[in-house]
Amino acid sequence: QVQLVESGGGLVEAGGSLRLACAVSGSAFSPTRMGWYRQAPGKQRELVASIASGSSNTYADSVKGRFTISRDIVKRTVYLQMNSLKPEDSAVYYCNTAPNPLFQPWGQGTHVTVSS
Repeated sequence: QVQLVESGGGLVEAGGSLRLACAVSGSAFSPTRMGWYRQAPGKQRELVASIASGSSNTYADSVKGRFTISRDIVKRTVYLQMNSLKPEDSAVYYCNTAPNPLFQPWGQGTHVTVSS
């Protein structure tokens, strides 16, 4: 069974930075594209960034120019560098395949809180 373990979240002031990491284990399936999703209270989960080898990264308009996704294929880890954080970036962040989340179950996520 696949395990998705997200880490790196925390409490940060507006304008600050965080680097999230997602370690993938337990699956022989090597997805072409991985993504970071987030879910704020009362809102639907949304895809904020995705990465694929040999293809362009994608970003939601709300995070373009501030977030950067990267991956270490050998370590099977996906990263999300988040700069210039805003209070509206506060959410639980998850990783999964993209654009369709195929890995089940989802990981526990990592909480990001941005104070104004």
